[in-house]
Amino acid sequence: MSFSPSNAVRAARDETPAGARSMNEIASAIRIGQPGSFAALGTAFLTRLPAAPVEDPYLVGLSRETAESLGFDSDVATGAEKHAFAAYFAGNPTRDWPADSLSYAAVYSGHQFGVWAGQLGDGRALTLGEVERDGERLEVQLKGAGRTPYSRMGDGRAVLRSSIREFLCSEAMHHLGIPTTRALAVIGADLPVRRETIETAAIVTRVAPSFVRFGHFEHFYSNDRVEDLRKLADHVIDRFYPHCRNAEDPYLALLDEAVRTTADLMAQWQGVGFCHGVMNTDNMSILGLTIDYGPFGFMDAFNAHHVCNHSDTQGRYSYGRQPQVAYWNLFCLAQALVPLFGANLPEEGRAERVVEEAQKVLEGYKERFGPALVATMRAKLGLATELEGDDKLANGLFEIMHANRADFTLTFRNLSKLSKSHASGDAPVRDLFLDRAAFDAWAALYRERLAHEPRDDAARAAAMNRVNPKYVLRNHLAEQAIRRANEKDFSEVARLLDVLRRPFDEQPENEAYAGLPPDWAGALEVSCSS
Repeated sequence: MSFSPSNAVRAARDETPAGARSMNEIASAIRIGQPGSFAALGTAFLTRLPAAPVEDPYLVGLSRETAESLGFDSDVATGAEKHAFAAYFAGNPTRDWPADSLSYAAVYSGHQFGVWAGQLGDGRALTLGEVERDGERLEVQLKGAGRTPYSRMGDGRAVLRSSIREFLCSEAMHHLGIPTTRALAVIGADLPVRRETIETAAIVTRVAPSFVRFGHFEHFYSNDRVEDLRKLADHVIDRFYPHCRNAEDPYLALLDEAVRTTADLMAQWQGVGFCHGVMNTDNMSILGLTIDYGPFGFMDAFNAHHVCNHSDTQGRYSYGRQPQVAYWNLFCLAQALVPLFGANLPEEGRAERVVEEAQKVLEGYKERFGPALVATMRAKLGLATELEGDDKLANGLFEIMHANRADFTLTFRNLSKLSKSHASGDAPVRDLFLDRAAFDAWAALYRERLAHEPRDDAARAAAMNRVNPKYVLRNHLAEQAIRRANEKDFSEVARLLDVLRRPFDEQPENEAYAGLPPDWAGALEVSCSS
């Protein structure tokens, strides 16, 4: 069954529904080409085309919270119109829309694994339009909806395993408080897709204020299209950073915003042991969001050099290198924006002055990231005050975690049980270290530091448990959900999503989701095809 909006529904797209309680209302809520939208920038930035339809699509996973954030009644997905919901978010209805209502794929370029790759673009993603809700406009995008002009040699499809992983991690990161794109749904289809083996297709519905990437700016810079570059920068400033207009140089101010949000994001990634896996410039959000979940991973056993992407044979995007890679990517963004800088400067000496000012802004990354990471670590260690040497204390913990391959999530979560006055509560965290003496030595230093803290053990533990999650999307948990989904049992996707909605809570009924990974998890690999 496919769902095609009627002419009446198309006309209703000019009105904002009070609440989308049917597929007609959902269709009318998702608008395209509104003034100020990315789609309104024109054909230099995107190509309009319909999604490639799939037969008999079905719902695999649904985030009711994301549906509510869009103003959609989530019961539509599971009620009488469930087939229409699945068809719509598989991309099927777009095939007979008028040209000005078609979805679009955006063009961008970028550096991949540090090498200029030239033109890229949405090779398997199509943006349906925007939803306006509570004064915020959110773009709705389908990933895996078929070939586009930017697919290169790809088939434009996503597979079930990667779609489930992106769906779950998008929502998990949101509930961890980390800036991210969201995911509304995963729609499955029994369409064979070849990766390492033959798999089945799926489409993820992604939601974000914007999907503009560093690579968008690189594209127009590399093609010497300065006016289009300016048009794009103006779009981002006007929509998301209007205060930049008051700056002496609005485009330098835009770069500064990218520096600030990226530095903060890196501190948050490092703080939960998250590895993105493919930090190409085309996968870096101009808004500082976590975007494009591919071969990502939350570390189990801590390894500062951990590489989660099996395709990353050089370890460019290892955990320990992520902050530096982000800095490098910001340099690429700055270079792309150079033609816009210093418009009010005299021509003589302008080039040198522009470079100097851009470098000053980029240096702000180091000034922002270092303190942000230290603040993150203080919170994880339960330190309410700031003392010299706190960074050394945190680094000392990481050193023994690395040497012992202690579990990242459990180490910090169980550290809250340690008392500032005695060792009776040390066992849950101490037992994660093979070298008990090394842990005891560090714990002694930690207790010395806690002696300067005003909070008692209970208050400190409560504060630590609000920032150190008990539940993260470990690879083996995602794999278990994927294996069952391959057998058309989607209950584990729903249950795991529910667990990850409350990452900081004690959930006695879900204790198994917080345990150490099983031995077989060590053999799991994720790659760029994941």
